[in-house]
Amino acid sequence: MIRLNKINSLGLLALICTLFYGCTEFIEPSLTSRTVVIISPANQSESNIYQQTFWWEPQADALGYRLQVVAPKFSNASKFVLDTLIKTDKFTFTLEPGNYEWRVRAENGSSVSSYTTNSLVIHPSSLKEQSVQLSTPTDVYYTSDANISFSWLKLFGASQYRLQIDNQNFADETKLTLNAVSDNTVFLHKLLKEGAYQYRVRAESTSEVSKWSVVRNLVYDVTAPSKPDLVSPANKQTITLPTKLLWNKVTDAEKYELYLYQKDSVTLYNTNYPALLTTNEQTISSGTQGETFVWRTRAIDKAGNKSSFSDYRTFTIQ
Repeated sequence: MIRLNKINSLGLLALICTLFYGCTEFIEPSLTSRTVVIISPANQSESNIYQQTFWWEPQADALGYRLQVVAPKFSNASKFVLDTLIKTDKFTFTLEPGNYEWRVRAENGSSVSSYTTNSLVIHPSSLKEQSVQLSTPTDVYYTSDANISFSWLKLFGASQYRLQIDNQNFADETKLTLNAVSDNTVFLHKLLKEGAYQYRVRAESTSEVSKWSVVRNLVYDVTAPSKPDLVSPANKQTITLPTKLLWNKVTDAEKYELYLYQKDSVTLYNTNYPALLTTNEQTISSGTQGETFVWRTRAIDKAGNKSSFSDYRTFTIQ
């Protein structure tokens, strides 16, 4: 006989899961005894490249990884350089010359692994061997706001930074959208017209310049997508449950906002609405006989522009 009063809640859940389901999805595996294997930089690495990519082997059952960097050592830290939780097995960061230790551990909702620690030395080097690490905007960035904040990480040895923006992939540097110099790592710029743009940054000193950063793309778009046309059910149709609400796909739409109302066309049917959907359909499976619904939808593009609403339609449950 199993005496339940001697089993704690977690043990009871595990027992039920094992006896009746043979499953692991309800019990999160523990990471306590795990160790993360570092790929790069190797322990005691030395480099004259300031931008480093920290890389480790992915850990089964991990939801994220805690990466920390200090100078010079965790046992005697004078500077906490980085403490971040990320979901991938790589993270790129720009360091200044100096001695560092870095460590990483795996984490999930209920446990963490032990830390794996490596040391790293960054030697001073020529600026022309370095490149600037961009922060914002992210690559392939869509926006309906003309005011853009460009930012990047500080690069050791730089006295200023050159930001270039173009809409022709830098084919002709005499015809750039913007060619500006700043002594800060943030630059605000207002775009004057819609379109696709590219931007890049390099560091400069009195005697040399760095390599250009990677080129990132952004799209400034203030044009709303077209209004969706409702397809089915037909207006004032009597339907049986479940039923599918369907409307036409709109070019440039990334998602749709569906409104389902009660008969008065004002009160939303429940707290699930408005519903944000990535497809042009929604299945309705709840309601009572004789109940009347009102619905409409609109499209939203990648820049966040919203179309005008579709026409209203009603349907009644048989």
